[in-house]
Amino acid sequence: MEELNRFDRILAILIQLQSKKTVKAQELANRFEVSLRTIYRDIRSLTAAGIPIIGEAGLGYELVEGYKIPPMMFTKPEISSFVAAEKLAIKFIDKEMKDHFSSAIYKLKAIIRSSDKDWMETIDKNVVMRSISHNQLSKALPNTLTTLFQCIAQKNVLEISYQAAYQQEATIREIEPIGVFHESNHWYIYAFCLVRNDYRQFRTDRISNIKILDQLQFKKHPDLEQYLAERELEATFTRVVIHVDPLFAHYLHWERKYFGFKEESLKDGQVEMIFDVKNADMGFARWFMMFGDHADIISPYSLKENVKSILQLQLLRLK
Repeated sequence: MEELNRFDRILAILIQLQSKKTVKAQELANRFEVSLRTIYRDIRSLTAAGIPIIGEAGLGYELVEGYKIPPMMFTKPEISSFVAAEKLAIKFIDKEMKDHFSSAIYKLKAIIRSSDKDWMETIDKNVVMRSISHNQLSKALPNTLTTLFQCIAQKNVLEISYQAAYQQEATIREIEPIGVFHESNHWYIYAFCLVRNDYRQFRTDRISNIKILDQLQFKKHPDLEQYLAERELEATFTRVVIHVDPLFAHYLHWERKYFGFKEESLKDGQVEMIFDVKNADMGFARWFMMFGDHADIISPYSLKENVKSILQLQLLRLK
């Protein structure tokens, strides 16, 4: 972020203190790209100005309960970001959460200066987010995310009916939800499964029933970020090299990042694309077949075999 002068930084620190229950000095130092010593000095300046801050270095800081600062005036770029956030949110969250989000946006609009309301309304009318191609949540459970967020905050045990990809029938699982993340166009729950006695991730659109139990979680779990980082380290990668017709290569740009794209270069009149495919399976082979008449597989040989097996199965079904 652009370097702030001291006055602006102190004001921004005050706003951040109001936005969270506890804020650590290191978090502030990282955000404003300054030293811890600078943050400690800024906190002392705020307390000297009469702002009731409690806490200490190493433990974090928070405002005394009930203290509020006057409403802030928003800049036009900030107002534009609210419109963008609303457009994206209504496509990725569940119905109940959309209703709450809309209510929050109306409150936000109420405190925007009259001169900026036209700005926001003009952008709102002329920015459209088209529907995504598939339902990211179970059709039978339109408010899955709302239930999950509530369960995570309250640390309850959750009962779900889950249809795993390798099973023909749904099974009942009791889980201790830890976090929710969005990946490859799907929402996932990371949780400790009491049935399997191990950590698992569950895709939300495969949940057909969900119920928050009165039972509270009994186990202390690693946080979601730690799990995702460890999963990335444990993943196996396969180096894939393909050559693509230069006139067609740009069509691959839209989705290639989901398949571990690393780099491209021009070789022998063809665009060479290199991927590190995570936990290689048939997914990359099926994606490659969408444009296979304009591309060649250089390596690995196993990818060629996967494409052949899919084609052979398809030919049998067409007979």
